[in-house]
Amino acid sequence: METLSSLSTSQGLMSCPSSSVISRTGGSVSVIGFSLPRFKTRSLPNCIRKQSSTVPRASVAIEQQTKEPEVALIRIGTRGSPLAVAQAYETRDKLMAIHSELAEEGAIQIVIIKTTGDKILTQPLADIGGKGLFTKEIDEALISGEIDIAVHSMKDVPTYLPEKTILPCNLQREDVRDAFISLSASSLAELPAGSVIGTASLRRKSQILNRYPSLTVLENFRGNVQTRLRKLNEGVVQATLLALAGLKRLNMTENVTSVLSLDDMLPAVAQGAIGIACRSDDDKMADYLASLNHEDTRLAVACERAFLETLDGSCRTPIAGYACKGEDGDCIFKGLVASPDGTQVLETSRKGPYTFDDMVMMGKDAGKELLSRVGPGFFDS
Repeated sequence: METLSSLSTSQGLMSCPSSSVISRTGGSVSVIGFSLPRFKTRSLPNCIRKQSSTVPRASVAIEQQTKEPEVALIRIGTRGSPLAVAQAYETRDKLMAIHSELAEEGAIQIVIIKTTGDKILTQPLADIGGKGLFTKEIDEALISGEIDIAVHSMKDVPTYLPEKTILPCNLQREDVRDAFISLSASSLAELPAGSVIGTASLRRKSQILNRYPSLTVLENFRGNVQTRLRKLNEGVVQATLLALAGLKRLNMTENVTSVLSLDDMLPAVAQGAIGIACRSDDDKMADYLASLNHEDTRLAVACERAFLETLDGSCRTPIAGYACKGEDGDCIFKGLVASPDGTQVLETSRKGPYTFDDMVMMGKDAGKELLSRVGPGFFDS
C-alpha cells in the first residue's frame, strides 16, 4: 500500500488555454469559448465543497473570439466530462507540439458529444447496454464525418470496433492502479465492518468483497469524479475507489488517501490508457495519430483486450487484466475473473516476448484457461 506522499509528481494536464469547443447535442451545434477548470485543492472536504460537479458554464461569445480558420484541420470528438475533456486537450497539445500547422489558432477544434451513458446515470451500465454506451454516439459522429478523430478512455471501448473505423493510436499509459479515498480510514483494511464503499465497478466490488467480506458495496455509484467525491463528502458512503490515472489527469491527487497495490486490486483491462480512433480511409489522420502512438502501451492494451474478448466480458462480468514489460523486456500478464459477490476469484498469469502477435496470443490463451476453469453458467450468475 502506498500513501499519497509516495506518489510521483503527476504528468497530468495543467491549466489549458482557452480553445474553441463545439457542443453537439441532439443535432444542434453551438460554438462556445471554453477553459478547462483548474482543480487546486488542499484537503478532501474543502476541495469537494469548492468544486463544481460539472464543467463551468461558458459564455457564448462567438463574435469576440479570435479569428479562426473557416474549417479546422482536425476536429476531435470527446465526451463532455471534465476527465474526457482533459484527455482531448492532452491529445490536442501533443498534436500541436509535433505538427507546426496544427499549432495555428483554431487549427484544432474539440467537439463535445453527449453519449447515452452520460445521459442515463440512474441505472447500472449493464442494465442499459454496457460499455458501448460511452462510445456509440462518438463513433457515429466519426463515421458520418462530423469529427476527424475520436478520443476514448480505452477501458470504455468495446472489444469490437465499428466498421469504417480503426484505432491505431494509444497515448503513453498513466498509472494503472486504483486509489482509495476516505474521510475516516487510511485503507480498506481499516474500515470497520459494515462500512459502505461506493463503486459502479463489478471488478472493484468483487475484489473488495473477496478480501473484506464484512464490508458493504453500494452499487451504481456512478457520475464523474467530482460527483463521486461530493457524495463521499455528504456521507453517502464511507469510502470509494477511483482510477488513479483519472485523478492525475485532473490534477486531483490531493484527494487520494492511499493507493492500492496491483496485488490488492488488479485494474480493469486498458485502465489508464487513452485510445484515438479515425476513419479507416483517412490516411492523413492515420499519419497524425501514428506520430502520437506509444507502442509499448498499444501492445499491452492489445494483450489485455484479447483476454477480455476471449472471455466475452461485459459489464455484468467482473474481469481484470494487466500487461506490462518486465525488467528483462518480456511481457508479464495477469488476469482474473470473479463472481460478483466475490466468493469466487480465479487468477492466471503469462510471460512471453513483448511483441504484438505473442502478446495477443498470451491474452487469448489466458482467457481460454479461465473459461475452462470456471465451468458452464459462471458468467450467468
